[in-house]
Amino acid sequence: MERRIVVAVDESEESTYALSWCLKNLISESSKDTIILLYVRKPPLEYPELDGTFTAYLFSNNIRATMDKYSKDLAESVMEKAKMICQSSPHVMVETKVGCGDPREVICEQVEKLRGDLLVMGSHGYGAFKRAFLGSVSNHCANNTKLPVLIVKRPKD
Repeated sequence: MERRIVVAVDESEESTYALSWCLKNLISESSKDTIILLYVRKPPLEYPELDGTFTAYLFSNNIRATMDKYSKDLAESVMEKAKMICQSSPHVMVETKVGCGDPREVICEQVEKLRGDLLVMGSHGYGAFKRAFLGSVSNHCANNTKLPVLIVKRPKD
């Protein structure tokens, strides 16, 4: 059986745990599964011209270029770490995809474009109060994708 398992990754420990759990519990040596590592960069911030001088200095092209480079470097770092974790399962194929935008929307869009069979995500384990203010990417994806979503909670230390 060949499956395309999309694993949403970010810089969190919960994401790393979900990927490791997926490799240990869903992948067998006889399977011909493909793991698709999906990372979503935040979009570049757009700031209105407030007073001309201050914002022009604060958000100059150099500053924006530096912020964009940091975002790209972070994405590359997260992907390298995730690919290293996947090396523990040398029989699995690994693909990578980096999107840009609101993680909730980009993940939902990409799992369909990538023809995934399953979406695996970590959970930050926010309570109802934090989730009400911060939102839950995993909850949004579970309710807005057409494919099964496996949300992996990291055990409390």
